[in-house]
Amino acid sequence: MATKMTEDGQVKVPKHVQQQLGIGPGSEVDFRFAADGTVVIEKVNGVAPQPASRLAELRGHAGPGMTTDELMALTRGE
Repeated sequence: MATKMTEDGQVKVPKHVQQQLGIGPGSEVDFRFAADGTVVIEKVNGVAPQPASRLAELRGHAGPGMTTDELMALTRGE
């Protein structure tokens, strides 16, 4: 995803990124460099963002060998 910087050095953070970070107007964010040189943006208070959806919350929980019934129970929160 690409965005343009204004002459004032401001950049619009895409809506889905705002939702994932749990930020909005007036939120404070921090920029830091990761060990590999990439730039990381984080919410200042460090509170973990809420998952964007129930499916995002489940990401990484299903594993090989799970039956269809087990996967369905997982998605239903059973």
